[in-house]
Parts: sequence; structure tokens; C-alpha cells
Amino acid sequence: MTLQSMTGFARVEGSSGRYRWAWELRSVNGKGLDLRARLPQGHETLETDIRRLAGDRLTRGNLQIGLNVTVSENRVEAVLNRDALAAVLALRDQLGPDVLDPAPLRLDTLLSIRGLVDMREATDDAEAIAVRDADILAGLDRAITALADMRTTEGAALRRILEEQVTKIEDLALQIEADPSRTPDEIARRLETQLAALMDTTSGLDRDRLHQEIALIATKADLREEIDRLKAHVTAARELLAAGGPVGRKLDFLAQEFNRESNTICSKSNAVAVTAAGIELKVVIDQFREQVQNLE
Repeated sequence: MTLQSMTGFARVEGSSGRYRWAWELRSVNGKGLDLRARLPQGHETLETDIRRLAGDRLTRGNLQIGLNVTVSENRVEAVLNRDALAAVLALRDQLGPDVLDPAPLRLDTLLSIRGLVDMREATDDAEAIAVRDADILAGLDRAITALADMRTTEGAALRRILEEQVTKIEDLALQIEADPSRTPDEIARRLETQLAALMDTTSGLDRDRLHQEIALIATKADLREEIDRLKAHVTAARELLAAGGPVGRKLDFLAQEFNRESNTICSKSNAVAVTAAGIELKVVIDQFREQVQNLE
């Protein structure tokens, strides 16, 4: 599976009968799939299908979907007010031929009577509206595909960046592991020096307290567990990047674990080179996490 970024844009235009329409889709980072649709009046019924189509292709991101619809051909129809016509005819019958001309009413006479005939824009029947909406939704499907393709292209670029950063994290972990300060002889020498300093500055230290202090010094001198966990997290990150799909949250969790181990290394370090490598490690991990925030 491929990786997808959560940022992207797509625009698709089309027509259906006398209607022209255009979709615009924009997506940015988000914890889940947060969809907001801006639809013109009369098209609100499309929202259910919009959410279904978007949910089938996308799992995360703040998604804004806008639809614009215009009518390229206006049609006008005359609507007869039959109640008003009946009232006019009844009035003519009531007045009789002695008052009114008994000749049939002319069309221009009827049109001149206010409220008798209303000229308005013609409306489409249910079948025509169904065809229009189907065409518009087909356009949305193409727009979502274009958005997903753009997010996939950006996801591929992010994969390369993240893989490089994971390699840097691994190199720094190996650099710390190979540092001369971590050799058994050097650790033993530092323990001896720290223990001597402890004995010189502390009077009346009982045996149990002495054992506790020695254990604490030995623990701080040993970075084996932190380095092993960093290596395990590197392996897990590479597996997720290779698997693809919506792995952004899992990689974000790994970034937190990377950060925890680097903090521990810096706090336990008593060698300048290890501290420098630990600080550089924290910088790379922060960059890694920033990039991961863009992944679906």
C-alpha cells in the first residue's frame, strides 16, 4: 500500500443538461476525517453521498468540499392562476352581455389582467434532477480520485524524507553505542572515580546506602536498554513505512518513543560525545515527528 499525505487540492468541472458545475476539494492535517461541505441551495440532499464517497477513499484530514452550480440556459414558463381565471369568468357572467362584450376573451386581454398569468423560470422534473445529481456526484468521485492521487504523490515524497530521518536516528544510535565512553573498562574507570569521590565527600555512609549509590551510578552509566529500544523502534518504523496505508498515528507514537529514549540518553550521559549525539538525535526526532503529522 502507498502512503498518503493529508494535504492536497483538486478541482473538477463539468456539465449536465443545462447545468454547469464545479467541485473544489482542499484537505489539510487532522486527527480524523473532518468533512465540511459547502453546497448551493437546492443541493443539500447530496451531502450524504458526499460523505460516503469521501469516506471510501480517505481516512484522515480536515476536508473542505465546495460545489458551485450555474444554469447555462434559462427556461421560462407561463403559469395560469386558475382560481383568478374562474373569478374573472364568473364576474363576466354576472355582469352579462348588456354590460360586457359577449365575444370570447382574447389572450392579450387575459395576459393584461394582473395576477392571472405568472411568468417564472421553468423547473425540471424529478427524472431530470436525478440525472443532473448523478452527473454531479460522478464529478465528485473524479475530484476525490484526483485529490487522493495528489496526496499519494506527496506521501511518496514524505516516505523518502522519513526513511532518511530513520536512517539518521539509527546512525546516531550506533554512534552512541560505539562511543569509547561505553567500553567496559571506561565504565569501570568512571565508576571507580565516582565511587572514590562519594567516599571522600560522605562520612558515615552505611553499607546499604553505599550499595544504593553504586547501583545508581552503574545504572546511569549503562545505556544498553535505551540503545536496544531505539534499534527496535527503527525496525518498527521501517516496517510501517514499507507497509504503507494510514500509518500516521502509529508513526507518531513511535516518534514519542524515540523522543523518550533520546531524553533518557541525554540525562544519563556523562560523556561529551554521547551528549552531543543525544542532542542531535533529539533534533532529528523532532523533524521526524513534524513530517509524520502530515501523514494519513
